[in-house]
Amino acid sequence: METPNNAGSTRKSPYYSVRTGKNPAVPKIELPRLLKLFQPLFEHFETEGYFQHALGFQCVDTCFVPGYLGQDWEGAILLELHKANLTPIRQKIQGYSEDDLFDIIEFLFDHCAKPTKRTFHSWNNCGWHCEKFNVELGKADFFERINKLLDIYSTGFELSWDGEILHKAETGLEELFEASLPAHDPENVEQRIEAARRKFRRRQASDDDRREAVRELADVLEFLRPKLKQVLDKGDESDLFNIANNFGIRHHNASQKTSYDKPIWYSWMFHYYLATLHAALRLIEKKDGGEGL
Repeated sequence: METPNNAGSTRKSPYYSVRTGKNPAVPKIELPRLLKLFQPLFEHFETEGYFQHALGFQCVDTCFVPGYLGQDWEGAILLELHKANLTPIRQKIQGYSEDDLFDIIEFLFDHCAKPTKRTFHSWNNCGWHCEKFNVELGKADFFERINKLLDIYSTGFELSWDGEILHKAETGLEELFEASLPAHDPENVEQRIEAARRKFRRRQASDDDRREAVRELADVLEFLRPKLKQVLDKGDESDLFNIANNFGIRHHNASQKTSYDKPIWYSWMFHYYLATLHAALRLIEKKDGGEGL
């Protein structure tokens, strides 16, 4: 068997017992434990110079060497996050609220870059002085490491490549969120579906936000309705819109049903419409001559 030349793991899936469902008691951690685990992770990236491009570094010879955020990077954090008392990060981490921590994670991801040229200043153990950086590689490293932590926190979160911390998809529905859509109409279909997915999964999404996300998916289905008529029976095509039209999602009238447990039913409606759109787009693609199903 050939041995890979590159060091480190490239594993994308969980290990055996979790992957096969034989380890149902996957531990979930709470905020105090998350903060304790985040601290050494932050210190690793800081020590390796991943934040020097943006935040600069302290040198025993020349004092502070600024990054692109300038001399007052702590002020830059205040301006971007609209919060005080989050820095110095090493000293403040253990006092962070969940919102504080997630804000800092998103900020660090935005300003992370892997050093590609650096020298070690040994005098008084000063540390790495970095000169050149690769932003994409830095983001990728941070993205991979931080998501391992977020995955086991509370109900499960993840950092998106766009830099937003989102609720993870419910167990068993991950592929529905990750599966790519057939190319159809980027502006009116794919981009609007992606916007709805992000709105629904935002960590502070309200019931109104989630209802709006369901409505946006139903609107995309409405946009596709002329083509759906060509691939579905009339009754089936009409049934697709009954939920949105009769449960206070798209219209507002006295005959609509609104007395239901909204968090539970909005989740069901959203996943129903997202799955329906995947199926509808593949049926349309098949009829138009694509690979389809």
